[in-house]
Parts: sequence; structure tokens; C-alpha cells
Amino acid sequence: MLDRRQLLIAAAAGTALPAAIARAAGINAYVRTGTIKDVEHVVILMQENRSFDHYFGAMNGVRGFADRFPIPLPDGRTVWTQANVPGAQPSHIAPFPLNTTQTFAHMRVEGTPHSWTDAQAAWDQGRMADWPAAKRPHSMGYFQPEDIPFQYALADAFTLCDAYHCAMQVGTNSNRLFLFTGTNDPAGLDGGPSLSNSHDSLPQKGGPKTAYTWKTYPERLQAAGITWRVYQDMADNFSDNPLEGFASFRAAYDKVPGSDPALAAHGLSTYRLDRLRADVEAGVLPRVSYIVAGAKDSEHPDPSSPAQGSDYTARVLDALTANPEVWARTVLLVMFDENDGFFDHMPPPAPPSRDAGGELLGASSIDLTGEHHLTPNPVEPIDVPTYRGRPYGLGPRVPMYVISPWSRGGWVNSQVFDHTSVIRFLETRFGVAAPEISPWRRAVCGDLTSCFDFLTPNRERLPPKLPATQALADRAGALKTTRPPTPVTLAAPVQAAGVRLSRALPYELDASMSVADGTARIDFANAGVAAAVVHVYDLNDLAPPPQRYTLSADDTHSASWPLASGGYDLWILGPNGFHRQFRSAADPGLVVTNAFDRKALKLTITLRNTGPAPLSVRTTANAYGHKSWSVTVAPGATASNTWALAGTKGWHDLSLTLADHPAWLRRLAGRLESGRDTVTDPAMFGPALMTRA
Repeated sequence: MLDRRQLLIAAAAGTALPAAIARAAGINAYVRTGTIKDVEHVVILMQENRSFDHYFGAMNGVRGFADRFPIPLPDGRTVWTQANVPGAQPSHIAPFPLNTTQTFAHMRVEGTPHSWTDAQAAWDQGRMADWPAAKRPHSMGYFQPEDIPFQYALADAFTLCDAYHCAMQVGTNSNRLFLFTGTNDPAGLDGGPSLSNSHDSLPQKGGPKTAYTWKTYPERLQAAGITWRVYQDMADNFSDNPLEGFASFRAAYDKVPGSDPALAAHGLSTYRLDRLRADVEAGVLPRVSYIVAGAKDSEHPDPSSPAQGSDYTARVLDALTANPEVWARTVLLVMFDENDGFFDHMPPPAPPSRDAGGELLGASSIDLTGEHHLTPNPVEPIDVPTYRGRPYGLGPRVPMYVISPWSRGGWVNSQVFDHTSVIRFLETRFGVAAPEISPWRRAVCGDLTSCFDFLTPNRERLPPKLPATQALADRAGALKTTRPPTPVTLAAPVQAAGVRLSRALPYELDASMSVADGTARIDFANAGVAAAVVHVYDLNDLAPPPQRYTLSADDTHSASWPLASGGYDLWILGPNGFHRQFRSAADPGLVVTNAFDRKALKLTITLRNTGPAPLSVRTTANAYGHKSWSVTVAPGATASNTWALAGTKGWHDLSLTLADHPAWLRRLAGRLESGRDTVTDPAMFGPALMTRA
């Protein structure tokens, strides 16, 4: 039996749509205070089911196909070389281009599984080694610039976030609950925990009679006197308005005595884009607006496509810029609720997984309450025991465009965000608290304010070239969905060269290794003002999940590993290319410490020989052209050297090796933050690293 969502997919069809516009980037910001208070309107458009690599892995400057530190997999592979479905050929698949310029039918690429169970299977607690088996081989398909010119043009004109994650390892409605409420009710006190689309429609539209009862953020805005509205067509909102699942909204819709009629008037009524345009032209746009597209405009695989989603986004921009005085005070946030099943290579920041005994595989200095699936939900058929105790999220990366007069210029922002970050932005601007957001998410996910230049937004900007959208959308709308064939040969995807402007980030991470009494110890440090998650992969044993550590702001933590046969090889990943590798077959007694001068952009490495013999150390640059350094350190002595990083905008990648201990390695890489805006990784271009060096 088809559910309502499947019926909408089957019935979707294309119609003539208006052309795209470029004037959004030509309207200057209204600057009164030079702060976020100059933002009068926030408009939120959440589209459907695309991953970041699926759209932007090939784009220059973002953390895409040429990521220099991909997740290590067994047999020397990296996350870019995925095992195919068992028994299928070829045995492994890499991301492959959909090539719509050659085969336009691939614009309507078929969707993939995207539920709690297959999402958990693909993520595999951070191992991410068998994505095609969990999500189907065509989940590895991706679009290139010529396939989705409007999406690339938006990124070139405004700001693209390349570390924005969906909130959960799950599908549509549960992720949208985080956007509209900040939670999925993990303790099950008010109808949750939500794991599926079980409550995505009113009973009159086929939804269940049971309802969620926790407080939504629109209700909190209403109580605070902040105007808000959902712009949608109630006859076809693709079941994408999660407010339909809440008792308070249903009561208002049914005009139950004592209910608040404003909830139905603003949240469960039809206001299409023509009404949005009229409100903009009349200067009565609410302070907070949510836009919910219909099926064919949703960008969801099957009923829609990137081309149709482009045209819808263009119409939204056309409406919002109809009154330049309103647009000068408006922020438009466009993100995707989840990744469908489309591949993304980045390990999502997440709380530690648990071992078979329930112990954390890692640690967190921040309260993890509500971040693991510990409370079964008997009305959720998908709630299988296999995945009890798993972290809810964060989920895979999805695209996020920050479109406003304060975010023009083709910037990349690499701070970690998720759907609760949108509520955090609203909190910051309007002062309406959302206590439903968990402590861990508040610490790890930013509030989006780093995406904006509120003080000096109106510096000279080149007008963007936004391509026309209607003809491509009409052409895509006439197609049926298709499943692209799997390539017969394994070929590395390629990322374009060139840096992009990059916002300053709040991270100041480091990690050092010491060995004593048969144990290797990593000392983590976070001197930054935001929490961060680091992943530790044991290259000597990649069978277990990686250990994850959440470090709060201005925090330290130590973690120990027993030395199997006297050796270790640990691969550490953190935000925006932070990387450390510690390897040795035995302990030679060399202690390495780092000192960062963030104001002057300098790195000093100090060596201390605690062993019985002289140690000949060589430091070499793996990228960026930094100078090499060779030194012999006598027993009991120290030596140090300083590298100036200003010329590479803080980017560095240095390896330390020992002449008499070939297995010993210390590698440190990342971007030294100075608090100033800079550029993306200049060494991140070319083919993906399919195997480990």
C-alpha cells in the first residue's frame, strides 16, 4: 500500500516556472548597528535529500574530493574506495559523475534508502566502509558544475557551509523536527523518540491519531510576540511540515475550544509563494518565515530534481527581492533535511559510540544526555534492537547556503553546524530560548553567526551570474526517474583547484603523544572558544569503531592505548582538516611538543630526547612549501625550530621522522586560526586519495 508521500512522488509533474534572478546580490545590507540586530527577517527553506559531496564534492575550496585526510579503511583503502554490493562487479566503487550533459535522464536520479536502519548501517559508527551495500551503488553518483549551474552560482555569490550536517542518522521528518523544535524527544516523554516519518501528516491527511506533545519553536516565538509563518500549500507540502504531527497544532486546526487559533493560522494554512511575494512587497514579511515546497519543487529524488529545485529557489529569491528595502534586512537560509542515501565522505561529529558492554568508545566533557538511542518507541516499526544505544547524530553533511546582503562574496564557512544551528541563530537574534536543544549540540554546533559580516557588508561586490532555471526545470520535470549504471572501472573523482574566501573558525586544537609503562597516551587540548569532536582511528586495527572525543571550549583530555607488540599507529581527524598521526614500533624516547603563536601565525616544535641514544630527527613539509629541518638531539637535550605560516594563511602539514627508527612518525596538519578571515586549503585539489600513503 502506498503511503501519502509515495503517492505525491508518483503524481508530481512539472509546470512553467519563472526565470532566476541576480538582483539579490546587488542589494546592499541595511546597516544601522553593524550587528545581528540589523537582521529584521529570517527566512528558512529546507529542501530535500541531497548530500554535500553529491552536490559540491568537485567544487574548488570546499572540503570535497581532494580532502587530504580521508577516513582510513582496511586493506590500505580510504573512504573513497567503497566495497560494492557483495558478489557484484566491480568489487569496489568510487564516487562517479552523473554526467547530465551526456545523459540528461540522470538529472532525475532515483532515490536511495534513507531510514534509521540503513543510515546507521552506512555510517557504521564512523567506519563508513560499505556505503553501496547499505544505500545502493548509485548512492555514489555526484553532480558536476555543468550539471547544477544554479547551485554553483549561489555558492559563488553568497556563502556555502561545508561542515553543515543533518541532525540525525535518519530520514526526513525526524530531521525536520530538529529544525522546528531542536529535538526528537529522546527520552520518549512526549511521543518520541522520533525515528521515522510516523507523524508527518494530519489525521485528515492520513497521519496517525497519536501526536507529539513537546513544545515547538514556533510556539515559543508566538509566546514571545515574534511574528512567524509557514509558507506552503496545505494540499501539497510533501508531508514536510512537521508541525502537523503536534497535538497543539492539530487542536488549533480542528478548532478545539481552548486551543490557540494562531497556530493553525500561521502554521497549518496555505500561503504560497505568491503570498510570500505580496507580503514582501507590502513590507509585512514576518520576522521568521518557514518555506515548505511541494513535491515537484522539493529537490527530492524521484518527484523532483536539482533543476526543479533550482527553479523553486530562484522563485523564492525573486519574491524576497521584490522589495529591496525588505531584502536589505533579510537572511535566507537554504539547507537540506537529510542526504537521502547519497554518499558523503566526512565522518560526522558525533558523541562516542558504545561497546558491547555499554561503555563509551571515547569520552566527552559535555553532558551526553539525549544523544544516544536508549529509549525504545513501540510505535516506531523501524526501532530495531540492533541499533539501540547508537548515537542519533550528527548525520552526514548536507549543503547549506547562507543567502543575504551580509554573506555575499563566495565564502566558505567550515564551522560545524546542524539543523539546531538555525534555531540558535534565531535565539541570538530574537532572544527566544529553545531549551529543547541538548547541551552537547549547543556546544558542538555553532549558531551560524560566523557566516556573516554585519559590520562592513557593503564592500564592493561583483554581481553574480545566476543562470536561467526554467527551461532546465521543465526539461527535468518531463522525465521519469532513472537509476544510473555503476561504472565498470574504478576512477578517482577530481576536485577543482583554487582557494575560496574562508571565515575564521573558533577552533584551537592540538594533540601530542607520550609513551610510558607500555602505554601510549594522547593528550588532547582545545584552547578555542567552541567545542570540537576528534576521531581516532587505530590503523593497526580498523575493525572497531573509531574512538571519539568531544572537547569543550578551553578543555584538555588524555586517552590511552595499550601498545600491541610495542607499536601503535593512530590517525586523528578533527574539524577543517585538523590531523595528527602518531606511529611507532617501539619507543625511542623522543617527546614532541607544539607551540602556536596565533597572532603572528607561527608554529614552534620542540624536541626533547628522554632516551639513551642520540636521535637524528628530520622534519619535512608534505605540502605548502615549508622549509625542512634536520637536527640530532643528544640524550637529555632539547632542540626547537619555528615555522612562519603567514604566507600559507596558517595552513601547515609537517612530518617528523627518525633516521634510526623508520616506523616512528609524528605528523601535524591543519590551519592555525588567528581570529581573522582567510582562505581555504590551497593544497586541496586534484584526484581523491583512493589508497593510504
